[in-house]
Amino acid sequence: MKLLLSNDDGVFAPGLAASYDALSSCFDCQVVAPDRDRSGASSSLTLDQLLRPETHANGFISINGTPTDCVHLAVNGMLDPVPEMVISGINLGANLGDDVLYSGTVAAAFEGRFLNHPAIAVSLCSRSPTHLSTAAYVIRQLITGIDELQLPKRTVLNVNIPDLPLTALNGILLTRLGHRTRPAKPAKLTDPRGKEGYFIATVGKGEDAGEGTDFFAIEQGYVSVTPLQVDKTHYQAFSHVEPWLEALL
Repeated sequence: MKLLLSNDDGVFAPGLAASYDALSSCFDCQVVAPDRDRSGASSSLTLDQLLRPETHANGFISINGTPTDCVHLAVNGMLDPVPEMVISGINLGANLGDDVLYSGTVAAAFEGRFLNHPAIAVSLCSRSPTHLSTAAYVIRQLITGIDELQLPKRTVLNVNIPDLPLTALNGILLTRLGHRTRPAKPAKLTDPRGKEGYFIATVGKGEDAGEGTDFFAIEQGYVSVTPLQVDKTHYQAFSHVEPWLEALL
């Protein structure tokens, strides 16, 4: 199977190299990733400048754009043959709960939703991990068994892995997304020229983080696997919105 590997940490990120090392011995792997860290880029596309691929000495291709740009180009004609599946990561840092709204890692996986196999976003829950090999093992196991999994079209699997030795993992759990509290206030700073600006603050803590959520799984030492879909329609709200709209006209 031909795999496309991408990420949002950039083409030289250690997590991407770990993914390639774990998968390239069993699968035909091609790497197309941003030329720099584009964390938090979500599903943004670059529409105001020319996107330029650059092939590096290790064969990895970088793009001067977002994670979504990278996968969009790779699966829509830049690569021949077209990849059969997209793997995004290994990201350094968790993508739990509301994080999926902003995550470039998850967005890169979503851009592979049209392919025959479900795309997978993989995150190791530490910004300074010591157990990349654990995540590499987990991702290899998932891909090796992917042909046995039948999912609705355009499904993405969001995988989060505790930064633990492989022997310390308690297993793997099917989870739902939890939710975070509101983030802290942006940090207001003044630059050396006296102009004020802001830095976005860190994400909020887990609020809906009980049993069954991705937060709970990671806290308990389990790998979390959450199926995601593109359809964001809030069907449960229909019964409330419909009579409200009828009363307006």
